[in-house]
Amino acid sequence: MVQIGYTMMTEQAGPRELVDHVVRAEEAGFDFSVTSDHYFPWLRVQGHAPYAWSVLGAAAQATSRIPLMTYVTCPTVRYHPAVVAQKAATVQLLSEGRFRLGLGSGENLNEHVVGGGWPSVDVRHEMLEEAVGIIRALFDGGHVTRRGKHFDVESARLWDLPDEPPPIGVAVSGERSCALAGRLADLVVATEPERGLLESFDRHGGEGKPRVGQLPVCYDPDRDTAVKRAHAQFRWFGSGWKVNSELPHPDSFEAATQFVTPDDVAAAIPCGDDPEAFVEAVRPFADAGFDEIALVQIGGESQPEFIDWASKTLLPALHDALG
Repeated sequence: MVQIGYTMMTEQAGPRELVDHVVRAEEAGFDFSVTSDHYFPWLRVQGHAPYAWSVLGAAAQATSRIPLMTYVTCPTVRYHPAVVAQKAATVQLLSEGRFRLGLGSGENLNEHVVGGGWPSVDVRHEMLEEAVGIIRALFDGGHVTRRGKHFDVESARLWDLPDEPPPIGVAVSGERSCALAGRLADLVVATEPERGLLESFDRHGGEGKPRVGQLPVCYDPDRDTAVKRAHAQFRWFGSGWKVNSELPHPDSFEAATQFVTPDDVAAAIPCGDDPEAFVEAVRPFADAGFDEIALVQIGGESQPEFIDWASKTLLPALHDALG
């Protein structure tokens, strides 16, 4: 059965609104939720970037059923992996076992703020692998001391550990990240419906593990309004990860996407209120082998209307079409 998730997108809503939205999503029948972890929005018009981990703590208390997940946290530059392990263990306790820790190699957009420079992609993968090892060691309990190539840990210990540590997901976009995820992760995370990514993940040890995808949608009863909103807030999405991971500021994304048209966005993102268009956008993920697919409704102020429509119309259509 394909599960359909809801995205708390921290770039487009404030912290109180995000918690309200996930409460609504739980009531509406979404199967799980994911949360972005940003310091900057992609574009200035999105207008938000609250601290995701505070939002997760509040969401854990405000909900009772819906699973929570970071999609994704970079545990290497802005955060030290020992601190990520502490945060993840705490959210797992607060949520009573509903949390999964999604990790990735990060974007310059968010990590540049600590002034440590932006490493090459090869180095970022090395750092991510080392970070996952530290996080897992701390999840195992006891004191951890390490002298690594990128990180040192001095007699660290998590004093509040859940009975079951959070499963760790790793985001993939190519062969190297798939190899890393297959060896180290409990599940795989991707934003493109490419069967080849999952096949590579399987080859490197990921066979049988959950696979979580994500795609943007833009509901509005007026399709022109939906297209306009999607173009204003999400035209960066089609640039691809090799570009999106390198640009350092929302103004960089403004410049890089200045020639993207509303028609370009509408061709890539389902807009309007036709559930069949949304089903057909989700279907490639299911066909590729993703068993969990999180939707990102574009526009912070549009979330309540989208969730209501999803509950009555979209979720039944998706479950009928995809199982």
